[in-house]
Amino acid sequence: MWQVNLYNTLNTINTVLLTIIGIPFMLQFIYMFLCWLPKKKFKKADKKHKICVIIPAHNEEDVIYDTVKRLFDKQTYPKDMFDVYVVAHNCTDKTAELARKAGATAFEYSDPDPKTHIAAYALKHGYEQILATGIEYDFSIRLDADNHVNDEFFDLMNDAYASGVKIARPYESALNMTQNEFTKACGLYYTFDSRIGGRARERLGIDAHVNGPGAMTAFEIIKKIGGYDCVSITEDTEFNFKRMMDGYKAHFVEDAVVYEDLPSTFKDTMNRNKRIAAGNLRLLWKYTPVFLWKTISKFRFSFLEQLLTYMFNIICVLFCTWIPFFYVYDVAYLWANGYFTNEATAAVGINAPGLYNQLILIGIILLVLFLVAGIGQGMLMIMLDYKKLGAKRRRDLISGALLFPMFTVVYSVTMAMGAFSKPKWVKVNRNKKNQNAIIQSANAGSVAYVDNPKEEETEEKKE
Repeated sequence: MWQVNLYNTLNTINTVLLTIIGIPFMLQFIYMFLCWLPKKKFKKADKKHKICVIIPAHNEEDVIYDTVKRLFDKQTYPKDMFDVYVVAHNCTDKTAELARKAGATAFEYSDPDPKTHIAAYALKHGYEQILATGIEYDFSIRLDADNHVNDEFFDLMNDAYASGVKIARPYESALNMTQNEFTKACGLYYTFDSRIGGRARERLGIDAHVNGPGAMTAFEIIKKIGGYDCVSITEDTEFNFKRMMDGYKAHFVEDAVVYEDLPSTFKDTMNRNKRIAAGNLRLLWKYTPVFLWKTISKFRFSFLEQLLTYMFNIICVLFCTWIPFFYVYDVAYLWANGYFTNEATAAVGINAPGLYNQLILIGIILLVLFLVAGIGQGMLMIMLDYKKLGAKRRRDLISGALLFPMFTVVYSVTMAMGAFSKPKWVKVNRNKKNQNAIIQSANAGSVAYVDNPKEEETEEKKE
């Protein structure tokens, strides 16, 4: 009977997809169970290296002055050992003027071509201008216009660089974690990969995911590639991918914390995730074949691990398309034909449990995802790192953990929408009025280290 054959075919496809989906989830669960691993510490450096800070900005007059000024006023690093460059990209406001007033060197860059209206071209232009100055830098740090960093950030990155690290990512936290219930759930979701995934990868010798603000890159790399060689929507991720293929290993400097203004509404989340999803899916399509080959030829698990993690972009699309449609069809088909038991389905040649067992299985999966992959992840973050997240007490973030599953749904939906969109670099709504109080609380928590292992040195070489 053709209906049975169709059902069996679709069920087989669904089983294959669930298996593929399960592998990245299993990896994340393993990282959760490894949360007890000690934090990696880098030996205190004897030498202060010259730092170049680059900030791409598009109409950021609301926040750029505070961002730059705070670097000069708050960093414990010697002021004569770092320079700040702001690339005012197609700005129609006072971004460049305010950046200079705060102490930065501002490059004004305008290009009428809409294809260049993304952060990658601002970074490309900025590095070209910095190289043209002839100033010798040891490493660079890329920040966004709204970012603040903890007071020891440059010192901690300098320690890592002096230990041989060429590429590194910081711990990513939120400026506006406690702004409302949405930001609490959003912040817990976004910071999870820093504390849980980042620490596990570092301790297991797996490359860090350098895909956000605060990234450190040895300037020898910038000089070698002639500036910045990525112009995709998610240029930070592609830059990391290319450096992995060049043989560099990326690290996680956990005590260096960057605070960014996270989305506080569904609309802001959608705008952010449109860029992330659209860019990452293009990168997956481009780099999957070569990463699979590198995994085999170089015996380097990091390539496969990167693919498995970025597969969550595809999983979000499946969660919003195939999964709901298949299970609506599945339940409707079994119910309409009276296939309630396993015996009934087997009698007509259906290769799946009956309706009763299907409903039980679906319920168990949803319960596990809701409690473990949802609330459990949020509670784990609160238990481990509430101070770094800007909260004075753990209970201040409990509501965010309870709403964690809801935000996961929002995240999946917005990522799926982004997969089919063409995002642009637009002005972002900032929560400037909350930043000063929140950063003081969060910065105080970031230096309250409760698990200091012995200091370790690492000598990284190109593989």
